[in-house]
Amino acid sequence: MEFIAPLDALFLLAESREHPMHVGSLQLFEPPEDAGPDYLREFKEKLIADKAFHPTFRKQPATWLGAPQLAWTTDSDIDLDFHVQRSALPAPGGFGQLLDHASVLHSALLDRHRPLWELHFVEGLADGRFALYSKMHHALIDGVAAQRLMRRTLTSDPSSGEARVPWNLPRRARSERVGNGGALGLAKNLFSSAPRSTTALLRAARTGLVEQQLTLPFAAPRTVFNVPIGGARRCAVRSWPMDRIKQVRKATGATVNDVVLTMSAGALRSYLIERDALPDKPLIAMVPMSVREADDTDTQGVRVAALLCNLGTDVADPLERLRVVSESTRRNKEVYRSLSSTQSMALSALMLSPMATMLLPGFASMAAPPFNIVISNVPGSRDPLYWNGARLDAGYPLSIPLDGQAVNITLTSNGENLDFGLVGCRRTLPDLARLLDHLEDSLAALEEAAI
Repeated sequence: MEFIAPLDALFLLAESREHPMHVGSLQLFEPPEDAGPDYLREFKEKLIADKAFHPTFRKQPATWLGAPQLAWTTDSDIDLDFHVQRSALPAPGGFGQLLDHASVLHSALLDRHRPLWELHFVEGLADGRFALYSKMHHALIDGVAAQRLMRRTLTSDPSSGEARVPWNLPRRARSERVGNGGALGLAKNLFSSAPRSTTALLRAARTGLVEQQLTLPFAAPRTVFNVPIGGARRCAVRSWPMDRIKQVRKATGATVNDVVLTMSAGALRSYLIERDALPDKPLIAMVPMSVREADDTDTQGVRVAALLCNLGTDVADPLERLRVVSESTRRNKEVYRSLSSTQSMALSALMLSPMATMLLPGFASMAAPPFNIVISNVPGSRDPLYWNGARLDAGYPLSIPLDGQAVNITLTSNGENLDFGLVGCRRTLPDLARLLDHLEDSLAALEEAAI
Protein backbone atom coordinates (compact mmCIF):
# COMPACT_ATOMS: atom_id res chain seq x y z
CA MET A 1 0.00 0.00 0.00
CA GLU A 2 1.30 3.45 -0.98
CA PHE A 3 0.29 6.70 0.69
CA ILE A 4 -1.32 9.26 -1.61
CA ALA A 5 0.48 12.59 -1.78
CA PRO A 6 -1.59 15.23 0.07
CA LEU A 7 -2.25 17.35 -3.03
CA ASP A 8 -3.24 14.27 -5.04
CA ALA A 9 -5.56 13.20 -2.23
CA LEU A 10 -7.26 16.60 -2.40
CA PHE A 11 -8.61 15.78 -5.86
CA LEU A 12 -10.10 12.56 -4.51
CA LEU A 13 -11.52 14.14 -1.35
CA ALA A 14 -13.02 17.07 -3.27
CA GLU A 15 -14.68 14.86 -5.87
CA SER A 16 -18.44 14.42 -5.75
CA ARG A 17 -21.24 13.79 -8.21
CA GLU A 18 -21.32 17.55 -8.82
CA HIS A 19 -17.55 17.79 -9.22
CA PRO A 20 -15.95 15.01 -11.30
CA MET A 21 -12.16 15.37 -11.05
CA HIS A 22 -10.89 13.66 -14.19
CA VAL A 23 -9.21 15.13 -17.26
CA GLY A 24 -10.08 13.90 -20.71
CA SER A 25 -9.40 14.09 -24.42
CA LEU A 26 -11.44 13.52 -27.58
CA GLN A 27 -9.35 12.44 -30.57
CA LEU A 28 -10.61 12.04 -34.14
CA PHE A 29 -8.92 9.57 -36.49
CA GLU A 30 -9.11 8.88 -40.23
CA PRO A 31 -8.71 5.11 -40.77
CA PRO A 32 -6.09 3.92 -43.27
CA GLU A 33 -7.26 3.45 -46.86
CA ASP A 34 -7.09 -0.34 -46.63
CA ALA A 35 -9.10 -0.52 -43.39
CA GLY A 36 -11.83 -3.13 -43.55
CA PRO A 37 -15.16 -3.27 -41.70
CA ASP A 38 -13.49 -5.01 -38.73
CA TYR A 39 -10.63 -2.52 -38.44
CA LEU A 40 -11.68 -1.00 -35.10
CA ARG A 41 -12.57 -4.36 -33.52
CA GLU A 42 -9.17 -5.75 -34.52
CA PHE A 43 -7.48 -2.56 -33.32
CA LYS A 44 -9.04 -2.93 -29.87
CA GLU A 45 -8.13 -6.61 -29.70
CA LYS A 46 -4.53 -5.75 -30.57
CA LEU A 47 -4.45 -3.22 -27.73
CA ILE A 48 -5.97 -5.37 -25.01
CA ALA A 49 -3.60 -8.22 -25.85
CA ASP A 50 -0.90 -6.18 -24.07
CA LYS A 51 -1.26 -7.13 -20.40
CA ALA A 52 1.80 -5.27 -19.11
CA PHE A 53 0.93 -2.13 -17.10
CA HIS A 54 2.84 0.85 -15.85
CA PRO A 55 2.23 1.10 -12.07
CA THR A 56 0.15 4.29 -12.52
CA PHE A 57 -2.44 2.30 -14.47
CA ARG A 58 -2.79 -0.24 -11.64
CA LYS A 59 -3.54 2.24 -8.84
CA GLN A 60 -6.91 2.49 -7.16
CA PRO A 61 -7.88 4.31 -3.95
CA ALA A 62 -7.86 2.29 -0.74
CA THR A 63 -9.07 2.77 2.80
CA TRP A 64 -6.31 2.94 5.43
CA LEU A 65 -7.13 2.69 9.15
CA GLY A 66 -10.75 3.54 8.34
CA ALA A 67 -9.83 6.69 6.41
CA PRO A 68 -10.74 6.63 2.70
CA GLN A 69 -8.67 8.08 -0.17
CA LEU A 70 -5.41 8.31 1.78
CA ALA A 71 -3.55 5.42 0.14
CA TRP A 72 -3.21 3.62 -3.16
CA THR A 73 -3.60 -0.10 -3.57
CA THR A 74 -2.55 -2.04 -6.65
CA ASP A 75 -4.98 -3.93 -8.86
CA SER A 76 -3.29 -7.16 -9.89
CA ASP A 77 -6.10 -8.33 -12.20
CA ILE A 78 -7.13 -5.46 -14.49
CA ASP A 79 -10.26 -6.03 -16.57
CA LEU A 80 -9.22 -4.46 -19.88
CA ASP A 81 -12.63 -5.12 -21.42
CA PHE A 82 -13.97 -2.66 -18.86
CA HIS A 83 -11.22 -0.06 -19.22
CA VAL A 84 -11.12 -0.18 -23.03
CA GLN A 85 -14.62 -0.03 -24.46
CA ARG A 86 -16.04 0.21 -27.97
CA SER A 87 -19.36 1.70 -28.96
CA ALA A 88 -21.15 3.01 -32.04
CA LEU A 89 -23.24 6.09 -32.66
CA PRO A 90 -26.77 5.52 -33.97
CA ALA A 91 -27.53 6.69 -37.50
CA PRO A 92 -26.97 9.22 -38.96
CA GLY A 93 -23.73 9.47 -36.93
CA GLY A 94 -23.39 13.23 -36.89
CA PHE A 95 -20.63 15.16 -35.12
CA GLY A 96 -23.19 16.59 -32.69
CA GLN A 97 -24.09 13.06 -31.64
CA LEU A 98 -20.42 12.36 -30.94
CA LEU A 99 -20.18 15.45 -28.73
CA ASP A 100 -23.35 14.45 -26.87
CA HIS A 101 -21.81 11.02 -26.25
CA ALA A 102 -18.50 12.53 -25.13
CA SER A 103 -20.37 14.91 -22.80
CA VAL A 104 -22.12 11.97 -21.11
CA LEU A 105 -18.82 10.11 -20.74
CA HIS A 106 -17.10 13.21 -19.36
CA SER A 107 -19.90 13.68 -16.80
CA ALA A 108 -19.63 10.15 -15.37
CA LEU A 109 -17.44 9.48 -12.35
CA LEU A 110 -14.65 6.94 -12.62
CA ASP A 111 -15.18 3.71 -10.69
CA ARG A 112 -13.04 3.90 -7.53
CA HIS A 113 -13.05 0.12 -7.19
CA ARG A 114 -10.87 -0.04 -10.29
CA PRO A 115 -7.81 1.88 -11.56
CA LEU A 116 -8.95 5.40 -12.41
CA TRP A 117 -8.78 5.50 -16.20
CA GLU A 118 -10.89 4.60 -19.24
CA LEU A 119 -10.61 4.55 -23.05
CA HIS A 120 -13.69 4.59 -25.29
CA PHE A 121 -13.49 3.90 -29.03
CA VAL A 122 -16.49 5.33 -30.87
CA GLU A 123 -17.40 4.34 -34.42
CA GLY A 124 -20.43 5.05 -36.58
CA LEU A 125 -19.53 8.59 -37.67
CA ALA A 126 -21.10 9.31 -41.04
CA ASP A 127 -17.81 10.53 -42.53
CA GLY A 128 -16.09 7.20 -41.84
CA ARG A 129 -13.79 8.44 -39.08
CA PHE A 130 -13.66 7.03 -35.55
CA ALA A 131 -13.06 8.75 -32.21
CA LEU A 132 -11.24 7.95 -29.01
CA TYR A 133 -12.45 9.48 -25.75
CA SER A 134 -10.02 8.97 -22.87
CA LYS A 135 -10.06 10.07 -19.24
CA MET A 136 -7.85 9.74 -16.18
CA HIS A 137 -8.35 10.98 -12.65
CA HIS A 138 -6.47 14.14 -11.72
CA ALA A 139 -5.13 12.36 -8.63
CA LEU A 140 -3.13 10.17 -11.05
CA ILE A 141 -2.10 12.68 -13.68
CA ASP A 142 -2.63 16.31 -14.68
CA GLY A 143 -4.20 17.43 -17.94
CA VAL A 144 -0.96 18.31 -19.71
CA ALA A 145 0.67 14.99 -18.82
CA ALA A 146 -2.45 13.08 -19.89
CA GLN A 147 -2.48 14.87 -23.23
CA ARG A 148 1.20 14.10 -23.76
CA LEU A 149 0.69 10.49 -22.70
CA MET A 150 -1.93 9.97 -25.40
CA ARG A 151 0.30 11.72 -27.94
CA ARG A 152 3.13 9.31 -27.11
CA THR A 153 1.03 6.41 -28.42
CA LEU A 154 1.26 8.05 -31.85
CA THR A 155 3.96 8.10 -34.52
CA SER A 156 4.84 10.41 -37.39
CA ASP A 157 5.24 7.37 -39.69
CA PRO A 158 2.01 6.88 -41.69
CA SER A 159 3.07 3.38 -42.77
CA SER A 160 3.54 2.13 -39.22
CA GLY A 161 1.02 -0.42 -38.08
CA GLU A 162 2.26 -0.22 -34.50
CA ALA A 163 -0.45 0.15 -31.86
CA ARG A 164 1.27 1.46 -28.73
CA VAL A 165 -0.84 1.21 -25.62
CA PRO A 166 -0.90 4.16 -23.19
CA TRP A 167 -0.71 1.86 -20.16
CA ASN A 168 2.63 0.33 -21.22
CA LEU A 169 4.69 2.98 -22.99
CA PRO A 170 8.49 2.69 -22.88
CA ARG A 171 10.22 5.07 -20.51
CA ARG A 172 11.91 8.09 -22.00
CA ALA A 173 14.12 10.89 -20.74
CA ARG A 174 12.43 13.84 -19.05
CA SER A 175 11.43 16.43 -21.64
CA GLU A 176 13.59 19.50 -21.64
CA ARG A 177 10.82 21.70 -22.89
CA VAL A 178 8.79 23.60 -20.32
CA GLY A 179 5.28 24.12 -21.65
CA ASN A 180 2.22 25.99 -20.56
CA GLY A 181 0.66 23.59 -18.10
CA GLY A 182 -2.99 23.24 -17.19
CA ALA A 183 -4.12 25.26 -14.20
CA LEU A 184 -4.83 22.43 -11.74
CA GLY A 185 -1.65 20.58 -12.65
CA LEU A 186 0.36 23.78 -12.37
CA ALA A 187 -1.20 24.49 -8.98
CA LYS A 188 -0.37 21.02 -7.71
CA ASN A 189 3.23 21.21 -8.90
CA LEU A 190 3.79 24.68 -7.49
CA PHE A 191 2.20 23.98 -4.11
CA SER A 192 4.25 20.82 -3.71
CA SER A 193 7.55 22.41 -4.77
CA ALA A 194 7.12 26.04 -3.69
CA PRO A 195 9.62 26.99 -1.01
CA ARG A 196 8.74 27.40 2.61
CA SER A 197 11.06 30.42 2.71
CA THR A 198 9.22 33.40 4.11
CA THR A 199 11.91 35.67 2.70
CA ALA A 200 11.36 34.42 -0.85
CA LEU A 201 7.62 34.81 -0.56
CA LEU A 202 7.82 38.31 0.91
CA ARG A 203 10.30 39.43 -1.74
CA ALA A 204 8.10 38.02 -4.52
CA ALA A 205 4.99 39.60 -3.05
CA ARG A 206 6.67 42.99 -2.68
CA THR A 207 8.01 42.93 -6.25
CA GLY A 208 4.94 41.51 -7.88
CA LEU A 209 2.09 42.97 -5.91
CA VAL A 210 3.41 46.31 -4.74
CA GLU A 211 6.17 47.58 -6.98
CA GLN A 212 4.74 46.49 -10.34
CA GLN A 213 1.03 46.19 -9.51
CA LEU A 214 0.56 42.61 -10.66
CA THR A 215 -3.06 41.65 -11.37
CA LEU A 216 -4.46 40.24 -8.13
CA PRO A 217 -6.93 37.45 -7.37
CA PHE A 218 -10.44 38.54 -6.38
CA ALA A 219 -10.29 41.63 -8.64
CA ALA A 220 -12.59 39.90 -11.13
CA PRO A 221 -16.28 40.79 -11.51
CA ARG A 222 -18.95 38.16 -10.85
CA THR A 223 -20.48 36.77 -14.07
CA VAL A 224 -22.86 34.02 -15.14
CA PHE A 225 -19.80 31.75 -15.32
CA ASN A 226 -18.95 32.21 -11.64
CA VAL A 227 -21.71 30.27 -9.92
CA PRO A 228 -22.08 26.90 -8.19
CA ILE A 229 -22.22 24.10 -10.77
CA GLY A 230 -23.83 20.70 -11.19
CA GLY A 231 -22.25 17.41 -12.23
CA ALA A 232 -23.52 17.10 -15.81
CA ARG A 233 -21.07 18.37 -18.41
CA ARG A 234 -21.40 19.71 -21.92
CA CYS A 235 -18.43 19.60 -24.31
CA ALA A 236 -17.91 21.80 -27.36
CA VAL A 237 -14.92 21.49 -29.71
CA ARG A 238 -13.62 23.07 -32.91
CA SER A 239 -10.35 23.50 -34.79
CA TRP A 240 -8.91 26.66 -36.33
CA PRO A 241 -6.01 26.91 -38.82
CA MET A 242 -2.87 28.08 -37.08
CA ASP A 243 -2.10 30.27 -40.12
CA ARG A 244 -5.04 32.54 -39.29
CA ILE A 245 -3.74 33.19 -35.78
CA LYS A 246 -0.18 33.67 -37.07
CA GLN A 247 -1.31 36.25 -39.64
CA VAL A 248 -2.87 38.35 -36.87
CA ARG A 249 0.27 37.89 -34.78
CA LYS A 250 2.49 39.02 -37.67
CA ALA A 251 0.31 42.06 -38.45
CA THR A 252 0.11 43.26 -34.85
CA GLY A 253 3.38 42.18 -33.28
CA ALA A 254 1.52 40.27 -30.58
CA THR A 255 2.27 36.69 -29.54
CA VAL A 256 0.21 33.66 -30.57
CA ASN A 257 -0.95 33.33 -26.94
CA ASP A 258 -2.06 36.98 -26.92
CA VAL A 259 -4.09 36.45 -30.11
CA VAL A 260 -5.69 33.30 -28.68
CA LEU A 261 -6.55 35.09 -25.43
CA THR A 262 -8.03 38.03 -27.32
CA MET A 263 -9.99 35.66 -29.54
CA SER A 264 -11.38 34.02 -26.37
CA ALA A 265 -12.04 37.41 -24.76
CA GLY A 266 -14.09 38.55 -27.74
CA ALA A 267 -16.12 35.34 -27.63
CA LEU A 268 -16.82 35.70 -23.90
CA ARG A 269 -17.80 39.36 -24.40
CA SER A 270 -20.28 38.49 -27.18
CA TYR A 271 -21.73 35.59 -25.21
CA LEU A 272 -22.37 37.83 -22.20
CA ILE A 273 -23.80 40.65 -24.35
CA GLU A 274 -26.33 38.18 -25.80
CA ARG A 275 -27.53 37.58 -22.25
CA ASP A 276 -27.41 41.24 -21.23
CA ALA A 277 -24.86 40.12 -18.61
CA LEU A 278 -21.62 41.86 -19.58
CA PRO A 279 -20.07 43.47 -16.47
CA ASP A 280 -18.52 46.93 -16.61
CA LYS A 281 -15.24 45.59 -15.28
CA PRO A 282 -13.07 43.40 -17.55
CA LEU A 283 -13.02 39.64 -17.05
CA ILE A 284 -9.83 38.14 -15.61
CA ALA A 285 -8.43 34.85 -16.91
CA MET A 286 -6.01 32.54 -15.13
CA VAL A 287 -3.43 31.59 -17.77
CA PRO A 288 -0.62 29.08 -17.14
CA MET A 289 2.26 30.40 -19.27
CA SER A 290 5.97 29.92 -19.81
CA VAL A 291 8.04 32.96 -18.85
CA ARG A 292 11.29 31.79 -20.44
CA GLU A 293 12.95 34.05 -22.95
CA ALA A 294 13.02 32.74 -26.53
CA ASP A 295 16.80 32.20 -26.33
CA ASP A 296 16.76 30.63 -22.85
CA THR A 297 18.37 27.18 -23.14
CA ASP A 298 18.72 26.53 -19.41
CA THR A 299 16.58 23.49 -18.61
CA GLN A 300 16.91 23.82 -14.86
CA GLY A 301 14.25 25.36 -12.68
CA VAL A 302 10.54 26.08 -13.06
CA ARG A 303 9.81 28.95 -15.44
CA VAL A 304 6.07 28.47 -15.78
CA ALA A 305 3.91 31.11 -14.14
CA ALA A 306 0.31 31.58 -13.13
CA LEU A 307 -0.65 34.80 -14.88
CA LEU A 308 -3.88 36.64 -14.18
CA CYS A 309 -4.68 38.33 -17.49
CA ASN A 310 -6.96 41.30 -18.08
CA LEU A 311 -9.12 40.13 -21.00
CA GLY A 312 -10.31 43.62 -21.94
CA THR A 313 -13.93 42.49 -22.28
CA ASP A 314 -15.03 46.04 -21.48
CA VAL A 315 -13.39 47.19 -24.75
CA ALA A 316 -15.42 47.01 -27.97
CA ASP A 317 -12.59 47.49 -30.48
CA PRO A 318 -10.80 44.15 -31.17
CA LEU A 319 -7.37 45.69 -31.76
CA GLU A 320 -7.59 47.78 -28.61
CA ARG A 321 -8.64 44.64 -26.74
CA LEU A 322 -5.58 42.86 -28.14
CA ARG A 323 -3.42 45.75 -26.93
CA VAL A 324 -4.92 45.45 -23.43
CA VAL A 325 -4.34 41.68 -23.35
CA SER A 326 -0.78 42.00 -24.68
CA GLU A 327 0.06 44.72 -22.18
CA SER A 328 -1.36 42.64 -19.33
CA THR A 329 0.59 39.49 -20.23
CA ARG A 330 3.78 41.48 -20.93
CA ARG A 331 3.62 43.27 -17.58
CA ASN A 332 2.94 40.05 -15.71
CA LYS A 333 5.77 38.22 -17.47
CA GLU A 334 8.18 41.03 -16.63
CA VAL A 335 7.34 40.63 -12.95
CA TYR A 336 8.12 36.91 -13.02
CA ARG A 337 11.29 37.37 -15.07
CA SER A 338 12.59 39.79 -12.46
CA LEU A 339 12.41 37.01 -9.84
CA SER A 340 14.48 33.92 -9.24
CA SER A 341 12.98 30.48 -9.90
CA THR A 342 12.36 30.10 -6.17
CA GLN A 343 10.58 33.43 -5.94
CA SER A 344 8.61 32.71 -9.13
CA MET A 345 7.30 29.47 -7.63
CA ALA A 346 6.38 31.28 -4.43
CA LEU A 347 4.51 34.01 -6.27
CA SER A 348 2.71 31.57 -8.59
CA ALA A 349 1.64 29.48 -5.60
CA LEU A 350 0.34 32.63 -3.92
CA MET A 351 -1.61 33.62 -7.05
CA LEU A 352 -3.08 30.11 -7.41
CA SER A 353 -3.94 29.64 -3.74
CA PRO A 354 -7.57 30.73 -4.28
CA MET A 355 -8.08 27.62 -6.46
CA ALA A 356 -8.03 25.53 -3.30
CA THR A 357 -11.06 27.44 -2.02
CA MET A 358 -12.98 26.51 -5.17
CA LEU A 359 -12.91 22.90 -4.00
CA LEU A 360 -14.75 23.83 -0.79
CA PRO A 361 -18.53 23.26 -0.91
CA GLY A 362 -20.54 26.47 -0.97
CA PHE A 363 -17.58 28.80 -1.44
CA ALA A 364 -18.63 29.84 -4.94
CA SER A 365 -21.93 31.26 -3.72
CA MET A 366 -20.36 33.26 -0.87
CA ALA A 367 -17.19 34.90 -2.18
CA ALA A 368 -16.18 36.98 -5.18
CA PRO A 369 -14.44 34.93 -7.89
CA PRO A 370 -10.62 35.01 -7.73
CA PHE A 371 -10.75 35.02 -11.55
CA ASN A 372 -13.48 34.38 -14.10
CA ILE A 373 -12.11 31.58 -16.25
CA VAL A 374 -9.09 29.36 -16.86
CA ILE A 375 -7.66 29.41 -20.39
CA SER A 376 -4.84 26.90 -21.00
CA ASN A 377 -2.71 26.46 -24.12
CA VAL A 378 -1.06 23.02 -24.13
CA PRO A 379 1.84 22.57 -26.59
CA GLY A 380 1.21 19.82 -29.12
CA SER A 381 2.80 18.29 -32.19
CA ARG A 382 3.53 20.25 -35.36
CA ASP A 383 3.75 17.06 -37.45
CA PRO A 384 0.95 14.77 -38.68
CA LEU A 385 0.54 11.82 -36.32
CA TYR A 386 -0.75 8.26 -36.78
CA TRP A 387 -1.90 5.34 -34.65
CA ASN A 388 -2.12 1.86 -36.10
CA GLY A 389 -2.06 3.52 -39.54
CA ALA A 390 -4.95 5.88 -38.71
CA ARG A 391 -4.25 9.62 -39.07
CA LEU A 392 -5.01 11.90 -36.14
CA ASP A 393 -7.26 14.67 -37.48
CA ALA A 394 -7.89 16.44 -34.17
CA GLY A 395 -7.17 16.08 -30.47
CA TYR A 396 -9.43 18.13 -28.25
CA PRO A 397 -8.42 18.49 -24.56
CA LEU A 398 -11.33 18.29 -22.10
CA SER A 399 -10.58 19.70 -18.67
CA ILE A 400 -12.33 20.28 -15.33
CA PRO A 401 -14.80 23.06 -14.53
CA LEU A 402 -14.85 23.94 -10.84
CA ASP A 403 -17.45 25.32 -8.49
CA GLY A 404 -17.58 29.01 -9.36
CA GLN A 405 -15.86 28.31 -12.71
CA ALA A 406 -18.64 26.95 -14.90
CA VAL A 407 -16.59 26.81 -18.11
CA ASN A 408 -13.01 25.92 -18.99
CA ILE A 409 -11.20 26.64 -22.28
CA THR A 410 -8.20 24.46 -23.16
CA LEU A 411 -6.51 24.30 -26.54
CA THR A 412 -3.59 22.49 -28.09
CA SER A 413 -1.68 22.63 -31.36
CA ASN A 414 -2.12 19.72 -33.72
CA GLY A 415 -0.21 19.89 -36.98
CA GLU A 416 -1.41 23.03 -38.75
CA ASN A 417 -4.42 23.54 -36.48
CA LEU A 418 -5.32 24.75 -33.02
CA ASP A 419 -7.84 22.39 -31.39
CA PHE A 420 -10.11 24.03 -28.81
CA GLY A 421 -11.91 21.99 -26.15
CA LEU A 422 -14.57 23.75 -24.07
CA VAL A 423 -16.14 22.03 -21.06
CA GLY A 424 -19.00 23.61 -19.15
CA CYS A 425 -21.68 22.89 -16.59
CA ARG A 426 -24.65 21.62 -18.61
CA ARG A 427 -27.19 23.36 -16.36
CA THR A 428 -25.40 26.72 -16.30
CA LEU A 429 -24.37 26.79 -19.97
CA PRO A 430 -26.88 24.73 -21.99
CA ASP A 431 -25.85 26.67 -25.11
CA LEU A 432 -22.09 26.25 -24.67
CA ALA A 433 -21.65 25.66 -28.42
CA ARG A 434 -22.54 29.32 -29.02
CA LEU A 435 -19.10 30.15 -27.65
CA LEU A 436 -17.58 28.35 -30.65
CA ASP A 437 -19.47 30.63 -33.06
CA HIS A 438 -18.35 33.63 -31.04
CA LEU A 439 -14.73 32.40 -31.18
CA GLU A 440 -14.94 32.35 -34.98
CA ASP A 441 -16.57 35.81 -35.09
CA SER A 442 -13.93 37.16 -32.69
CA LEU A 443 -11.04 35.84 -34.82
CA ALA A 444 -12.68 37.18 -37.98
CA ALA A 445 -13.01 40.63 -36.38
CA LEU A 446 -9.32 40.57 -35.46
CA GLU A 447 -8.39 39.59 -39.01
CA GLU A 448 -10.55 42.33 -40.52
CA ALA A 449 -9.08 44.98 -38.22
CA ALA A 450 -5.45 43.90 -38.41
CA ILE A 451 -4.79 42.49 -41.87
